[in-house]
Amino acid sequence: MTRLLVAVVVAAVAVAVALVLRRRQRQDAPTQGAWSVPTQLDRADFAQPERPWLVVTFSSATCQTCADVVRKAAVLASGDVAVTDVEYGAHRELHRRYLVDAVPMTVIADRDGVVRASFIGPVTATDLWAAVAEVRSPGSSPEPDLGR
Repeated sequence: MTRLLVAVVVAAVAVAVALVLRRRQRQDAPTQGAWSVPTQLDRADFAQPERPWLVVTFSSATCQTCADVVRKAAVLASGDVAVTDVEYGAHRELHRRYLVDAVPMTVIADRDGVVRASFIGPVTATDLWAAVAEVRSPGSSPEPDLGR
């Protein structure tokens, strides 16, 4: 009987030590999912669908970085490039339709609405302009993988 009691006490101590050690182990933070970028746009959802290229900035009025990206994208407007800002407060339905879950997000789409390049977050004017140049004329940029 004494042996059984000693065995039960030893087992209980072992379980207690194991639980304490397990709680002390540092657990890795959960991994974060990647932001979703649309791969296809319906050109009819945006102004000037007849133009060969479309630059869309998904933004929010409460985001200072968004305002900077919108300003940089606006100068890309030309006879071949339509530029549209889709501000969340004014166009929530488009943010939902294209599953935009982070702003600023800039996408560059071709005549068929296929997204050829994109940026999430701040982007330099140089990188944005180079990405548009590269999708319009492959090989024209020294960094052909910008926005991909």
